[in-house]
Amino acid sequence: MVGIVLASHGDLAAGIRQTGSMVFGDQENVAVVSLKPSMGPADFRAELEKAVAGFEDQEQVLFLVDLWGGTPFNQISAYLKGHDTWALVTGLNLPMLVEAYSARFDASQTAHDIAKHIVGEARKGVRVQPEDLEPAEPAAMAAQAAPKGAIPPGTVLGDGHIKVAAVRIDTRLLHGQVATAWTKHINPTRIIVVSDGVAGDTLRKTMITQAAPPGVPANVVPIKKMCEVFKDPRFGETRAFLLFENPEDLLACIEGGADIKDVNIGSMAHSVGKVVVNKVISMDQTDIDTIERLKSLGVKFEVRKVPSDSSENIDDLLKKAKEELAKANQA
Repeated sequence: MVGIVLASHGDLAAGIRQTGSMVFGDQENVAVVSLKPSMGPADFRAELEKAVAGFEDQEQVLFLVDLWGGTPFNQISAYLKGHDTWALVTGLNLPMLVEAYSARFDASQTAHDIAKHIVGEARKGVRVQPEDLEPAEPAAMAAQAAPKGAIPPGTVLGDGHIKVAAVRIDTRLLHGQVATAWTKHINPTRIIVVSDGVAGDTLRKTMITQAAPPGVPANVVPIKKMCEVFKDPRFGETRAFLLFENPEDLLACIEGGADIKDVNIGSMAHSVGKVVVNKVISMDQTDIDTIERLKSLGVKFEVRKVPSDSSENIDDLLKKAKEELAKANQA
């Protein structure tokens, strides 16, 4: 695995690493080297060497640095000499780090491969609102990006069947972990939030569509519409990441004809009447009954927040939920 050194003036690198852990989970072979006011160039260089020495593979190292021309950059540039397999990228930001983490899932990727990939993706992560402040695209790019119009009903694309890249139950729906870690992990062409409630809430619907990661559009549809999509041949070239707020909506979609067999549970928020099962999942009797019904229909569950987590056993969580509900009813 490529080792990553985050380097900056002050605590910028440490803060980005902490935020990256919230999105992607804790990562191995990642080090932070910060230039403090009391440090000289030699002190910084010593910390760099110490960081690299702690990596499993010291042949493949990627340095993500804050500023071109600053002391961290200058010291790392000098350190790179004689290490032809290492790479350095400046302009450190969170999208850059997330892309680097994602690329490391492929063990064949070298430091040079990842460096080449993340430069473009990090630039795409710089966006602005209001959107009319965005610099105008060149005419050729604008023409290429222009909508191609609605596809006539009855048109068959691909094999005429929508591809389900992944299905996730997550009370928060489209948020940082989903828009970055999971989207990069499963590589969908579209994110679809399936919810009657959100589809009828203009504000929430707008926030979700704006939270979509670059290059992957997001839509919000009611349950009935999603069931129709599974039968619509126009979606034959779509690789969809489906998000549900709760197990009940998922069950309604499956009973309406959606062909879904594998589901990830990311979070189920606590509310009145629910018991805490783990750090991110709470259930009530309706949740328990619904998940057991889904299991009887052949649905298989994994329980994990981010791709790097190990999956928890759904049967163990259901057992704990039943025990905690029994205790609450006796109290």
